[in-house]
Amino acid sequence: MEKRSLGRSGVKITPIIMGTWQAGRDMWVGINDSQTTKAIRAAFDAGITTIDTAAIYGDGHSERIVGEALASVRDKVVYASKVFPHHLQYDKVFEACHRSLKNLKTDYMDLYQIHWPAGTWGSKHVPIEETMGALNDLKQQGKIRAVGVSNFSRSQLEEASQHGQIDSLQPPYSLFWRHVEKDAMPYCVQNSITILAYSPLAQGLLTGKFGPDHEFAKGDHRSKNKLFQPDNQQRIQKALGKLRPIAERNQATLAQLALAWLIAQPKTCAIAGARSPEQIIQNAKAAGISLSAEDLAEIDTIGRSVTAHLDDNPVMWDF
Repeated sequence: MEKRSLGRSGVKITPIIMGTWQAGRDMWVGINDSQTTKAIRAAFDAGITTIDTAAIYGDGHSERIVGEALASVRDKVVYASKVFPHHLQYDKVFEACHRSLKNLKTDYMDLYQIHWPAGTWGSKHVPIEETMGALNDLKQQGKIRAVGVSNFSRSQLEEASQHGQIDSLQPPYSLFWRHVEKDAMPYCVQNSITILAYSPLAQGLLTGKFGPDHEFAKGDHRSKNKLFQPDNQQRIQKALGKLRPIAERNQATLAQLALAWLIAQPKTCAIAGARSPEQIIQNAKAAGISLSAEDLAEIDTIGRSVTAHLDDNPVMWDF
């Protein structure tokens, strides 16, 4: 799989990235550690050498699963993790980073990201210059190779960039969720900041496997996803019907088509989670699909038939 530059950092990443929120098990249902480990190894074998995780995913459980799965090939993979907004004071950033390094069984992080801006999810407001000061010092000490932010608006990204080099932005981004295009994407393109799109399959909707009447098991956070609400389901099912012929003529699944469209967008890579080896192997194949300009334009129009009816709130869930 051909690698891409992560911002201006010199780190090379794959266009399809293995996402491991589900590996933490918290807020997911039916996750098996053994199967997750096999999926992570299958991702590596399929050429996906970039793995995204976070300290909050199962209170470090996801990081520990990743570290155990890939310890033997650490020098061949790129680890990206995140610090939660409750730990953005200078000393707490250092403490959180060292916990993550221990969980991942490594002495350095390739990419360390601020998971959400200070003040979100009940956290205290911490000046961005304080947090960036800690991240810059960690970088200088060789503990991290690149700094990124997640769930930041353009204005928040611009402010963070005044205090150090930001190499990536991680927003929710898919054919059915495109707020970043109107907000931060132009700034990212102008400043060589890589977009790491999470929920690139709209949490499974773009696989086509969820019908309009699907009910999630108790404890599955996707029940709170705005796209799964009845008001949006009719438009989504109609859009999927229009996407299927395009997928067929490109000898792709719906999921592969959605991923191929996404990684064809400016400065964008896709973080795709998987519960099984089979899922991640199929996701990896999206990197080999080359869509024509006509296909890209048609897919874009179909996607807008859904996103045109969404509000301007960039948060995907009603928690």
